Amino acid sequence: MAKYRSGSELDCELANLPPELRWREWMRRIEAVLFASASPVPRADLARVVGQGAAVDLLIEDLATVLDGRAFEVAEVAGGWMMRTRTAYAPAIRAAANVGEQLLNLNEFDVAVLAAIAYHQPITRDGLKDIFGKEISRDLIGRLHARDLIGTGPRAPQRGAPYTFVTTEQFLIAFDLESLRDLPNKEQMVDAGLSVENTEAG
Repeated sequence: MAKYRSGSELDCELANLPPELRWREWMRRIEAVLFASASPVPRADLARVVGQGAAVDLLIEDLATVLDGRAFEVAEVAGGWMMRTRTAYAPAIRAAANVGEQLLNLNEFDVAVLAAIAYHQPITRDGLKDIFGKEISRDLIGRLHARDLIGTGPRAPQRGAPYTFVTTEQFLIAFDLESLRDLPNKEQMVDAGLSVENTEAG
């Protein structure tokens, strides 16, 4: 008799299948879950659709191999995995979908402020003013909020208890980062033509 996980009618063990077909079915389940999810799916959630002891990481590696040469891929971002179109096909998607304003359609200063928030979070508008030597407009903060690249953090322990700003899961996804530990170092920022420290007004 097939075994079922507690609280679920899904047969995760697939004991009635030979090993090769069992592995293939687990891969398809993971593919289906990732395809249906709009956000990264953590390992613990993927483990719920495969047998106990099945190596989720190895299943994903095999799935990635199967998808090699396809227009989409499995990406590890923000502490989980998700399906995404390969970057080479982004122009085709924009053309076919007639996409207007893109997620990262930001000017250079917007990106500099976003970088400052990423590296100094949680940070207030006054903290950003100290970095850039000028007031950071509410409109700019609003643009970053609208793209879900930043969110509201804890109130700062200072007069008026102003809100702070932090980056979001969408920020990690947009910049293909697994976590904030993957942010480039200062040397890499300079090589990319962006140095937060050098954006202060003279």
